[in-house]
Amino acid sequence: MAKEGGDVQLQEMVVKNVSNEHFKMYKPPMVLCQFIHTARKRKNRRLLGDFYDFPSGTMAIGRLDEDSEGLLLLTTDGKISNSFRGNSVEKEYYCQVDGKITDEAINSMKRELEISVQGKKIHTLPCKCRIIECKSTCEGGHPLPDDLLKPVKKIRDKRHGPTSWVSITLTEGKYRQVRKMTAKVGYPPLRLVRVRIGDIDLESMKMGDVEKIPVIEKNYL
Repeated sequence: MAKEGGDVQLQEMVVKNVSNEHFKMYKPPMVLCQFIHTARKRKNRRLLGDFYDFPSGTMAIGRLDEDSEGLLLLTTDGKISNSFRGNSVEKEYYCQVDGKITDEAINSMKRELEISVQGKKIHTLPCKCRIIECKSTCEGGHPLPDDLLKPVKKIRDKRHGPTSWVSITLTEGKYRQVRKMTAKVGYPPLRLVRVRIGDIDLESMKMGDVEKIPVIEKNYL
């Protein structure tokens, strides 16, 4: 019996000493934020595991829509993943919109805005919003990644008129919220890139890149 108790204690010590691993990824568009296909999704879509040999138990922290791109954090620590869903973590997005966006539209998005999410009317929280130039920089001072200036596919023909880039920083994450916000003020989204989560940003990553990072929690919790 003593031996069995010792084995249990040893197993508990091993579990406690297992280090969690954390990653950041530049998710390309048309990639699913999951590791296995489900019946609801088309089987020809690429998955996160197609880009890196992640350890068992890795999960995405939050999500990015299939047609969106940019920064995605992943971890083997479920506690961190759950804490990310609160309203205290800033997520910054760069959104390319149809048309020359106005200061009036920017100010409308900064304030509470009514949008429809899955058939229900909701009001967004006040957020940070500004017009940016393609060669601008993120709030952290890092240059825009080259892939932001070179999309995977052609967004639109110049003859269809100008486009604008805006930065929108949220502390919430309703379904397709950024896209709905820009459309609500009259500027349909053409491209959406998440560039920052808390203090972690894309830096010079290219589409499909995956990097191990030492910690996540102290950066945004």
